[in-house]
Amino acid sequence: MTTPPSVSPPPLQPMAPVQPGQPRTRRARIVGVIVGALVLVLVAGAAVWWLTRDEDSSPLAGRPRVTDASAGLSYAVPEGWKRNDGKDLIQAFTSSITTKGPEGQGGAAVLAGRGRGIDESALKQRTETAARSNAEFFYPDGKSVVEESRATAVSGRPAYTVALSVHDDTGRAGRLRLTIVTRSGDRSAFLLGVTESPEPTDSQVVDAVLASAAVK
Repeated sequence: MTTPPSVSPPPLQPMAPVQPGQPRTRRARIVGVIVGALVLVLVAGAAVWWLTRDEDSSPLAGRPRVTDASAGLSYAVPEGWKRNDGKDLIQAFTSSITTKGPEGQGGAAVLAGRGRGIDESALKQRTETAARSNAEFFYPDGKSVVEESRATAVSGRPAYTVALSVHDDTGRAGRLRLTIVTRSGDRSAFLLGVTESPEPTDSQVVDAVLASAAVK
């Protein structure tokens, strides 16, 4: 799992795959880097800090939180996860947290970002399209299957979430969940969770992080 290099989110979906014409070897190298190291980065100018919140009874209640002022979201940080501040500037994302798998292999990541406004009527189509695009980026030769696609709400605002299971011919398998939140007429925000692990509990933790999201 990694972040696309210097890719800005297009007007109508929160994040984009690698730009057309980018060499395939570049994409493969990027994916290889994250599988081994899970190095994720924050966009310049994002105001992110840690908070603790105890007022709910969710699985991550009482855990520290990242408050991402740029995306306008906050979300919980599971035990053992770390916030990653990188030197590179990735325009598609505004904050991220990660965890490594056994012996540094696999692991999971949750990334936040912002986009332009999306009508509630278009949330399903935009979220499903963006989820598939990200699945194609992380698994360029893989296939994805929709596990879940449903409307939801974040802090009372309309949102949509899509979960995909992904695998390729080499045996690599993972799971991706994307939730897009409408913030106002001209703004939206998203949380993207990517898991490269055969353990169902890892995906459940990612789902819990996304479920902990709140509009700030």
